[in-house]
Amino acid sequence: MSDTQKVSLDRTATRPTIVGPETPEPPYPLYSAGDVDVIAGFGRGSSDLGIPTANIPREAYVDMLAAIKQECGHDTGIYYGWVAVSPNPQTETDAAGEKTVTTANNREIKYNFGTKLEPGVDTGVVLPMVMSVGLNPFYHNQDLSAEIHIIHKFRETFYGAKLRFIILGYIRPELDYVSVEALINDINFDIKVALNSLARPDYAKLKDDAFFKH
Repeated sequence: MSDTQKVSLDRTATRPTIVGPETPEPPYPLYSAGDVDVIAGFGRGSSDLGIPTANIPREAYVDMLAAIKQECGHDTGIYYGWVAVSPNPQTETDAAGEKTVTTANNREIKYNFGTKLEPGVDTGVVLPMVMSVGLNPFYHNQDLSAEIHIIHKFRETFYGAKLRFIILGYIRPELDYVSVEALINDINFDIKVALNSLARPDYAKLKDDAFFKH
């Protein structure tokens, strides 16, 4: 996308506040293959945007993207659905229950495996999500990545925890932006769209899907 095609701050004025049909249609709902590890990403969700995300490994979503591509003709983009986080305690940790992991871009990350999250508030509950999959044109990523923003206020990070999720629909394609403020504005609107879309009865009931009762 060229500079003249970058998205400005006023884009949200023309965006719909709800997306998708009244009932999920194929290829949705799409279920993760059981529990997925939360891994370290670039760290930009929290530091640059104030919108923290949980990154997941490529193998956790490529089959889902293939199903979307076959049915809809697109794969990368912004999606919405439900997600649940669960702790994943480890034996090889320090006295605080943590392990320091060095990422590919030489960031040192404290993995606490979700053990600092509060049961019944952060874990053991199903929460709404917005999921971004692609190359993130604003940051010019070279490799495909998937980042899940869970619409919930976590008091602690949870690198190394497990999550499982259901994708229920597509919000929009990936875009480039004139500024980080324009990107933040669009993401915050994505969150509103996701919440509105998930409030419909046939989407809301999937929060209680047996898939989450493992």
